[in-house]
Amino acid sequence: MVPLLRTNDMVLISFVEALLGDAGIGHLVLDGNMSVLEGSIGAIARRVMVVEEDQGAAVRLLVAAGLEHELDPSALKNGRAAGA
Repeated sequence: MVPLLRTNDMVLISFVEALLGDAGIGHLVLDGNMSVLEGSIGAIARRVMVVEEDQGAAVRLLVAAGLEHELDPSALKNGRAAGA
């Protein structure tokens, strides 16, 4: 799996999860429970991960949704290389 985006914005994560789910793109949110350990200060960003083969489709989907500025730089570069 590769990172698609990193954020502490739970609304954004929920929206991205809905977009990916509706498109049939498998994903996983990592570090979602780290706020319990860090004291809810938001120091550790949650990561939305996708399967490497779906990265291009996921990047295209988020760009089409106007979320290009939220993408992890490596996802944007690799997704574009994959035809995004």
